[in-house]
Amino acid sequence: MKEESRQNLCPLGVSEWIASHHRRERRDAAEHRQRILDVARHLFGEHGVAAVSMHQIALAAGIGQGTLYRRYRHKGELCMDLMRERHERFVEEIATLLDAVGAASALERLDRVLVKMVALLEEQGTMLEPVAATLLRDARCDASGISRRFSFHQSPWYLWLHELLAGLLTEAVERGELTSLDVPFVADAILGLLSPPFYLFQRQERGFSQERILQGVRHMCCDGSPRPS
Repeated sequence: MKEESRQNLCPLGVSEWIASHHRRERRDAAEHRQRILDVARHLFGEHGVAAVSMHQIALAAGIGQGTLYRRYRHKGELCMDLMRERHERFVEEIATLLDAVGAASALERLDRVLVKMVALLEEQGTMLEPVAATLLRDARCDASGISRRFSFHQSPWYLWLHELLAGLLTEAVERGELTSLDVPFVADAILGLLSPPFYLFQRQERGFSQERILQGVRHMCCDGSPRPS
């Protein structure tokens, strides 16, 4: 596979995605943010994500609750920031994967990406729960009771995944591996099937295994794709 074609699978590029995901912060603001994340990580590890409130995080970090909410509107947003470093490593892992299997069909490369995506969801475990909750309902963010919705679908992470999947699907259509399809829609559909709320529902409420979910996504979105050995 030509280098320029491989780059088209990740239009933002690895370094550009990481750069777009970082906020431009003063040094003191970055240190302040890191202290919050360190405290949250410790509390989550000790008590579990669901058992820790934003009030407890603010108290342990030695900051006002209003200050915490100005930086993170709700626990789901804080968890997304905690997962940021893992997401950045995932971007690099995908770049390495696609480089290693560049000669494979577009559908096989898509399948390998789906395997990685499901494994990442499984790895993140309970960290997904507050993220999922913010996608399903408005999060109460301040004392005034004003509701704000977490725009997961506009996040750099979601946009990068969508462009990655759309690139692979487009190539599969161009190579005749798939019949003509609405690529942006199918890419959104895959991400919907692998969204935190739906994944947790399938795992916890339905009791489906990680492999069953993966097979379902394969069947609905790219049935007939080669399976990696």
